[in-house]
Amino acid sequence: CSEIQRKTMASYPHGIIFVGPPGCGKGTQAEYIKNDRNGEAICHLATGDMLRAAVKEGSPLGQKAGPIMQRGELVPDDLMVGLVKEAIHKPQCRDGFILDGFPRTVPQAEKLGEMLEAEKKTIRALEFQIADEEVTKRVLGRLVHPASGRSYHTLFKPPKTPMTDDLTGEPLKRRGDDNEETLKKRLTTYHKQTEPVCGFYKSQGIYRAIDATRRPDNVFGQMLGVFNNS
Repeated sequence: CSEIQRKTMASYPHGIIFVGPPGCGKGTQAEYIKNDRNGEAICHLATGDMLRAAVKEGSPLGQKAGPIMQRGELVPDDLMVGLVKEAIHKPQCRDGFILDGFPRTVPQAEKLGEMLEAEKKTIRALEFQIADEEVTKRVLGRLVHPASGRSYHTLFKPPKTPMTDDLTGEPLKRRGDDNEETLKKRLTTYHKQTEPVCGFYKSQGIYRAIDATRRPDNVFGQMLGVFNNS
């Protein structure tokens, strides 16, 4: 087995929880971390992708979640925590994981914390701080490669060829909920339900704030500073 060479000397926790509104750069920063830890098994667990993967695989938890999602209902907290536990035991998560989009509420954070403590996983929670106006500008320009989850942006991270994935040449798509009306509802929900999660993680002593308005490489630098000084 060849020795893994990290691009930086960051001292990463096993698990990283990203807290922030839509469009704050969580997906981009997950790619930065995975690239920095090239050769290690690090997984980016975005809530929606994780749910769809569990349903597609037909795991016991996925079989429970599938009908709930088809009815358009919220997946119960205990089931979501179980799905996270199932995911972090997969080979692709062996060296660490990034949680993106979960927990969304304080009760979810509490249940997740109990599970991760039992699993003896060290974690850090990073809040991506950014104004709603900047989020709106970012979200309405987002593009994604559905098969891989690679993200682009018409203004900030455009593909080499318009609407085309750089690696595969396959078409890019806009997410169906990336429109102004839906975004306003999502931001209202975020401020009401998810911002209090930061208070919970502050009380746990594992919270750090990141200025997400900066350039992506600067934001990544801030994260490295957090990990090296924690």
